[in-house]
Amino acid sequence: MTTLTEARPRIGLAAGAAAATVVLWASSFVAIRHVGTQISAGPLSLARLGLGSVFLGALLVKRQQPAVRRWPVRRDWLPLIACGVLWFGVYNLALNEAERRLDAGTAAMLVHIAPLLIAVFAGLGLGEGFPRQLVIGGLVAFAGIVVIGTSTSSGRAETWGVVLCVVAAISYAVGVVTQKPLLSRLPAAEVTWLACTIGAVVCLPFAPTLVTELRAADAATIWWVVYLAAFPTALGFTTWAFALRRTSAGRMGVTVYAVPVVAIFLAWLSLGEAPTALALTGGALCLAGVAISRRTA
Repeated sequence: MTTLTEARPRIGLAAGAAAATVVLWASSFVAIRHVGTQISAGPLSLARLGLGSVFLGALLVKRQQPAVRRWPVRRDWLPLIACGVLWFGVYNLALNEAERRLDAGTAAMLVHIAPLLIAVFAGLGLGEGFPRQLVIGGLVAFAGIVVIGTSTSSGRAETWGVVLCVVAAISYAVGVVTQKPLLSRLPAAEVTWLACTIGAVVCLPFAPTLVTELRAADAATIWWVVYLAAFPTALGFTTWAFALRRTSAGRMGVTVYAVPVVAIFLAWLSLGEAPTALALTGGALCLAGVAISRRTA
């Protein structure tokens, strides 16, 4: 039986890992803005996912004993491919392209409508229905998207950037839903590594352009690419899994709401950019809609 004294260090470790995840994932929005000035969306996706696959694979080998590892069976591959193509491939491509048009904070707020979309897809595909709070939250979040679509940090509408962020959020949500049944049969670290690898394979057509753009990029940009792969991707998913094993999924889900806030602060600190007042209002509506949709009746 676990005593209160033994439980406190575990809670502290989980909270620390969750906080690290928030900072790492928030920093990815800022890093993409830095890199996007010299490396385009497709090549950046390939570089991040390719290196991320290497780092995640190294962590997997280090942490797991050979006897513990399980290779996916035939029924696992379809949801695994869907997760890799959508959550890692399409998500990164859409987000990278979106951040060439939107500031980091606005992009972070838009992408984090994903928890609401996950609930919608669960209602459609898993028969969980559409409770009143989900419908109300969806309407509030949609109003936030419309508000954001009218303004960006540059003071002009960037509708295509908003659309790409919504595509990224949808890809993220569908990827999570397809990943869910896999986690009951396979270790989370293995599923993440395989999905990341599949995403990298999807982006292989961008390899020639990546080589060309890396040759012209400065050292700082290259280090930002390595940072994206090693920290928000490999380490961020590892700290997320560590925290999730030591706390409830509900509590971890709430921590994700802090990512846009931290991203806005980091973007202001390192890039000198921040969403306009109108975009912040829209972002607040998006997050409020997500929070409403996650409430239990």
